[in-house]
Amino acid sequence: MQLARVIGTVVVTRKDANLAGITLLLVQPLTPGREPAGRPLVAVDAVGAGVGEEVFFVRGREASFPFHPVEAPVDAGIVGIVDHWHIG
Repeated sequence: MQLARVIGTVVVTRKDANLAGITLLLVQPLTPGREPAGRPLVAVDAVGAGVGEEVFFVRGREASFPFHPVEAPVDAGIVGIVDHWHIG
């Protein structure tokens, strides 16, 4: 899992039928110090996150698991909203 901040929404006019009803969000991966790490990416939202929230997301096949039995064609998915984090 990786930490990220939701920085925007993605609106599309046509998409795969297996993505019907699934929200697409633009996320910026973060370092443990909350600094941007790499390029932003599009992730499907399984938890109802909103712009400005810090989230954790998964990549790869696991990104589609929250939508089972639908096999959504995704490679990044938001699976949690972060309340806070602390580095020892």
